[in-house]
Amino acid sequence: MNWKVALPMYNVSPSVREAYEALLDAVIDALRSGGWRGQVELVRDPALPDLWKQPDLLFGQTCGYPYMTQLQGQVQLIATPSYAMPGCHGSDYSSAIVVRSNGAIRGLEDARGLTAAANDRHSNSGMNVLRHAVAPLAVDGRYFDEVIWSGSHYASLGLVREGAADIAAVDCVTFAYLQQENPAWLEGLSVLQYSASSPGLPMIAGQQVPAELLAQLRTILLQPDLVLAQLMRALHIRAFEHRPHLDYCRILELECEAQAVAYPTLR
Repeated sequence: MNWKVALPMYNVSPSVREAYEALLDAVIDALRSGGWRGQVELVRDPALPDLWKQPDLLFGQTCGYPYMTQLQGQVQLIATPSYAMPGCHGSDYSSAIVVRSNGAIRGLEDARGLTAAANDRHSNSGMNVLRHAVAPLAVDGRYFDEVIWSGSHYASLGLVREGAADIAAVDCVTFAYLQQENPAWLEGLSVLQYSASSPGLPMIAGQQVPAELLAQLRTILLQPDLVLAQLMRALHIRAFEHRPHLDYCRILELECEAQAVAYPTLR
């Protein structure tokens, strides 16, 4: 069997992609140093969520919202990264709610009747937390005049910058990587506030990964060797934490809190 590996979630630039692929290599090298002899296939630019549902996925990363709503019984949790970035608290993260610096929005209430951009209907960081943030302000189940589904956080930021949208919620790790890698893309944009936090994007494995191998992967992340630790620092990962499935229920709580005030859909 060729086990699949991929870390596509934060590849905002070629250098960040290379760093995540180096981290993958270090994890596999650590497995091999322990005697593992499996074959590995690196999947670049995978189709999501199809990749996450592959039973032969050895090591990947998913968003917490599809993890809770689409992937139950199909994946196994390995560990969750703790990023040293604004908006992160341990292995919890939040979204930067972004507006134009020269615009009229000074608080969330100023965005009523305007246009929001969101990357995907199944995104925690782009949809779920923004829905939660504006839910108490909505009237008759509506807050925005329009929501544009952009396809990516990068595209959402572009829509706000260009004036096609007025506000967007963007994963704080993505935003920090863009500040590092492509600050020009963020010119003219400001963080209005950070959203409520929830557990970060978990590292996952497919259902065919045996318990012993899953435990080895988790130990490698929780107790990194010098090579892996250096690569983690380059990616601003403080550590990995083993979080139980129940922690991720916080993501559904955000959804339920919006539904409780009659705002089930971001609109």
